[in-house]
Amino acid sequence: MIALIPLFPLIGFLINGIIYLVSASRSLGAHEHAGAGHHEHHASATVPGVIATVAIFAAFVVSALTFFDLRGMPEASRFVEQNLFTWIKAGDFSVDLAFRIDSLSTLFTLVITGVGTLIHVYSIGYMGHDATPGKFFAYLNLFCFAMLVLVMGSSLPIVFFGWEGVGLCSYLLIGYWYTDIEKAKAGKKAFVVNRIGDLGFLLGMFLIFTTFGTLEFTALREVVEKMGPSLSAGVLTSIALFLFIGCTGKSAQIPLFIWLPDAMAGPTPVSALIHAATMVTSGIYMLTRLSFLVELSPVAMMVIAVTGGLTAFFAATIAVTQTDIKKILAYSTVSQLGYMFLACGVGAFSAGVFHVITHAFFKALLFLGAGSVIHGMHEEQDILKMGGLKSKMPQTYFIFLVGWLAICGVPPFSGFFSKDEILWMTFSSAHGSVLLWALAAATAVMTAFYMTRLFSLTFLGKPRFDEKKVHVHESPMAMIAPLMTLALLSAVGGFMGIPHLNWIEHWLSPIVGHHAESSTSPALEWVLMAVSVAGAGAGIFLGLRFYKDLSFSAQLKARWTGVHKLLTNKWYVDEAYEAVFVTPLHGLAKGLWSKFDVAVIDRIVVGFGYFSDWSGQALRVFQTGSLQFYALVLLFGVVCSVGYLIYGLV
Repeated sequence: MIALIPLFPLIGFLINGIIYLVSASRSLGAHEHAGAGHHEHHASATVPGVIATVAIFAAFVVSALTFFDLRGMPEASRFVEQNLFTWIKAGDFSVDLAFRIDSLSTLFTLVITGVGTLIHVYSIGYMGHDATPGKFFAYLNLFCFAMLVLVMGSSLPIVFFGWEGVGLCSYLLIGYWYTDIEKAKAGKKAFVVNRIGDLGFLLGMFLIFTTFGTLEFTALREVVEKMGPSLSAGVLTSIALFLFIGCTGKSAQIPLFIWLPDAMAGPTPVSALIHAATMVTSGIYMLTRLSFLVELSPVAMMVIAVTGGLTAFFAATIAVTQTDIKKILAYSTVSQLGYMFLACGVGAFSAGVFHVITHAFFKALLFLGAGSVIHGMHEEQDILKMGGLKSKMPQTYFIFLVGWLAICGVPPFSGFFSKDEILWMTFSSAHGSVLLWALAAATAVMTAFYMTRLFSLTFLGKPRFDEKKVHVHESPMAMIAPLMTLALLSAVGGFMGIPHLNWIEHWLSPIVGHHAESSTSPALEWVLMAVSVAGAGAGIFLGLRFYKDLSFSAQLKARWTGVHKLLTNKWYVDEAYEAVFVTPLHGLAKGLWSKFDVAVIDRIVVGFGYFSDWSGQALRVFQTGSLQFYALVLLFGVVCSVGYLIYGLV
């Protein structure tokens, strides 16, 4: 039954793909028949949208049924496996195409299919004027299929298949409007950067097989627990760091975070699906799945925690000065992913997964809410050209308000519970430290500040656009209804992780174990919680204060011109990568092409052509057309053969 979960979106992809290809071929034929006077008509998004939505919703239903089945099982045997067939067989090495649903994977399948269903419904309205909606929804279903394979695979090769699948689909969806060169470049950038991380994943997988002789998760865990203290610390650290390199690519951490902000070039539903709820969280899934291995290396845990903390802070500083509504949310995503890695690095894997779930709710809500704003503002994305939308888009305003409060960490919204849990574990865990906690707490204040800046400049104050030219309108119900559902989840979803009654931690205990009770005073926990809330309040207050009147923010900008320019240009990281890596590699490739490929390889190939031509011309003299000549040649061959045989006998 669990194989139906990825199968349904795969079927949706095939149906929409076939329909799109047939309609595209007919349109091409009609265009050629009509000539230059033929005008292209946009296809309706309803039919392909319904097909894709039904497919992903069916997967959600099976995921939910599987989840309730698991709830009735004993903790020790809370998993289901389904072996379909042998995928790879080479000597003693074999890989079965098998799926595994357990406490961890069922949470991810519910998020992928549940939030994915809402995004599919939203896309029906958002992509209503697109020329090729069938292709778009086919890509969405294919992405969901790959992501489900990733989180359900029972072994690392199956996971890697899904890992590469989501990378391919992200390329197709980010560069969906590929006729725009900037959007095409963004898709290519995401693909190339992810390949760098994937090399780390492969090296880690090879080292795991070399060390433990298996790539299947259950067998790997048994071998690791059996070998225990005899394992080499250097090998364990190498494995964990190689896998983490793969995670930095998919989950946009330092130094491979540069692709995600540019990925906002894709349609807004793509941003919500790939860069809020699913693909970018695959790194967290991988670390949690292999937590029994990663935790054995204190060095790797420290690297993961420090990288996550620095990424969270670094991305938040950039988000403070951005003006593109989707770019702000993109850097916010990078920052929130940093929180999740910080949690994994301090050993709080369940807290990281908890934040994955709440983040999926409120960040999908914010991205789709931003899409509603862009739709209502006729494709305008600059928040400096908005303002006063509260009265013009009241439903979008209310929905965005919930997402804003959730990401700021205001109780009792979902973001408060998961972010506070990460802050507490960073402070109290044996792998954590006060410095990491301070860095994360400062990031939380900045998060509240830049999200308040976005909210204020978009919805509050007076309109900063020509109301006579720009006729703002509310989005259709097909877009609003999914947002309302996400707003409800963002408001109440955090209660599944109430401190000391944390259902998520208990549910994931078969995978990551129980956290050891902290020796820190319970009173201190309340104090740090109060500090967290106060930090959110301070960030919100400063955001409202600074951007209530743009003249005040303009004065601050003039006073801190250098800092503002540095942050606006994203710390010049892209420029540095361009100078250090891209330009030299491009020059090397161009040099190899001209000096070796053209001068050597091409000449060798052309030489073979000349040799073939020369030898053919030479052999033509034997093709005389004379039967007597051919008979003479045959006789000569017979004489030579007989002579050779006689010589051999003698």
